[in-house]
Amino acid sequence: MNESTSFEIGIVGGGPAGLSAAIWSARYLHSVVVVDSGDPRNWETRGINGYLGLEGIKPPELRHRGRETCKALGVQLVDGIVLRVEKENDDDFLLSVEGGRQLRVRRLLLAIGVRDVWPDIPGLGNAYGTNAHVCPDCDGYDARGKKVVVIGHGRRAVGMALNLTTWTNDIIICTNGRPAELDDEYCEKLDALNIPVLTDPITQVCCENREIHCLMLEGGKQLDTDKVFFTIAQYPADDLGAQLGCERDEEGHLAVDAHGNTSVTHVYAAGDITPGPQLAIAAAAEGATAALSMHKSLVPEERKLTPLEPATSSP
Repeated sequence: MNESTSFEIGIVGGGPAGLSAAIWSARYLHSVVVVDSGDPRNWETRGINGYLGLEGIKPPELRHRGRETCKALGVQLVDGIVLRVEKENDDDFLLSVEGGRQLRVRRLLLAIGVRDVWPDIPGLGNAYGTNAHVCPDCDGYDARGKKVVVIGHGRRAVGMALNLTTWTNDIIICTNGRPAELDDEYCEKLDALNIPVLTDPITQVCCENREIHCLMLEGGKQLDTDKVFFTIAQYPADDLGAQLGCERDEEGHLAVDAHGNTSVTHVYAAGDITPGPQLAIAAAAEGATAALSMHKSLVPEERKLTPLEPATSSP
């Protein structure tokens, strides 16, 4: 049997959530290990928008800075994939990493994110992160006043198009050959905003130096556009939550409370694997919040005050 190495806090995932949690945990003087696969979801994004003080920073640079801070604080970084996690008791988790290494931790944070399933459209990847996007909240500002095509169908495409009306009124939905799946409410709202829906399959995203000129549709039709936003299917990037029996919501995200606690004692989650906006700055904040929760759970009882009783109103 492989010898295990022990840490107070183990973190799976080295994105904004995981690295932020590691930094905060190390500042609380805990021994911390971060296991990261080195395959971040947003690697190809040209810049992260809305990150306070770091507007437009590239994901690899943000990750590099976070890892360097972790190293300076004594966090151990392990490049690899956690294949299995076993809960031996509420205070003892065993992580089995590819290659045979085992890590024993007292608190576990899952910051493994999600995986995206892209539509199979030639040329789409060439413009991704510059003029092809998946998040209106992150990149809608750069679409202000421009021609935008939303690729998708049903409620998700309609919601994305309505969201984008904050920045532009020149929007078309293209279902890429899928049925539109529009009910009366969707049709009424799209009609009121003059947002047409096309069902033609897309054969090519035409771009030059990442600038999109048009979409070529089946049959030779050309759809002029400046920006593309596309809806994506998502699934959890790992099955560790399932191995531990963590509860999930209807969309497959790990259910957490306001402090990052999952339904399994001393297992926490943060970042895109949890419900809520998928923003780098939000993920980092969730990681910090989870770190505070893990720290408080490790503080001995003799160093804690008895919680105050809730105030009651006078009759």
